Amino acid sequence: MKKEDKGTIIGELSQKINEYNHFYLGDIADLNAATTSALRRACYKSDIELVVVKNKLLQKALEQYEGKFDEIFPSLKGSTSVFFSNTGNAPAKLFKEFSKKNKKPILKAAYVEESIFVGENQLEALLVVKSKEELIGEVIGLLQSPAKNVISALQSGGSIIHGVLKTLGEREN
Repeated sequence: MKKEDKGTIIGELSQKINEYNHFYLGDIADLNAATTSALRRACYKSDIELVVVKNKLLQKALEQYEGKFDEIFPSLKGSTSVFFSNTGNAPAKLFKEFSKKNKKPILKAAYVEESIFVGENQLEALLVVKSKEELIGEVIGLLQSPAKNVISALQSGGSIIHGVLKTLGEREN
């Protein structure tokens, strides 16, 4: 491969790393053509972009981020495919579902929500990772809950007081 071609590929990988919030490194080697096509279709349906890369070129692209991805470099061995996604746990769900039938893909490493996960044993943790939007929604819901409880208590308390006063007013002395 020519040096210019390598530079182009490194630039494209860097652009994808900037474009997507999350990426997973997986091993899909030894999958036959039909299974690989099925995996690519599943990726497309889940809005995941699958790119097969050379480890050295991916490492060069990641090195441009000055230490941000150093923990991933030991995982760059053997065959590597990159699963780019804007939803943090979508590739993890795909890995789990697809590997039930095929033993692959195998998770090597992942960059999700500004954290690095290394190894197949991290897949379960990645399945439950929530996006920033989901967490913000939960926080807003929790903050609204006490206010709703106070309003509800005041409304129900008002009707109770009204009922007591009405009963006392109707009572004969």
